[in-house]
Amino acid sequence: MNRYFYIDNQGAQKGTFSPEELRGEGLKKDTLVWTQGMSEWKRAAEVSELDFLFAENPYAGFQQPMPPPVGAFYPPQSQQQPQEPMPKNWLLESILATVLPFLFCSSVFSLLGIIGIVHASQVESNYLKGDYNAALESSKKARQWTKIALWIAAGWLLLWIIGIVVFISLIGSMAGFEDLIHSGAYEI
Repeated sequence: MNRYFYIDNQGAQKGTFSPEELRGEGLKKDTLVWTQGMSEWKRAAEVSELDFLFAENPYAGFQQPMPPPVGAFYPPQSQQQPQEPMPKNWLLESILATVLPFLFCSSVFSLLGIIGIVHASQVESNYLKGDYNAALESSKKARQWTKIALWIAAGWLLLWIIGIVVFISLIGSMAGFEDLIHSGAYEI
């Protein structure tokens, strides 16, 4: 059974009352009432559960409905404010920036990208909880750690390339030295 609030003749909010208790309160058909589950205040005559109050006297006095008083209890608004779009989560990028450099360059430091993965996974959950600022912050941190992992991967790739070039140069110079020895210029 619902419990009702109503606005009296002086504009004051009263409640809560069961439908039977409202009979003793002298409600009119135009008295504004509210109960849990209603989106806004309604005239008592519009609430089917309260029809019995007016069945005995179908001409119960109508009065000009009064607006709810300032500071009265208002039910929560059902209108949702438009929500910002979900920030980019960077999940795919952070996974790729972590795993690929580790596999191809054997860079343990690229595993710092795991921090980016953790923050990327928090973006959607924060957004769905309605905490847009936390989702935005997680997105920024995921982007930051993804970029760190990418720069580490780029550094390791550059070191590998330099190492290969130096190794090939050394092999080439060793081959040239060996030719010099075998050319006969230094025969003993």
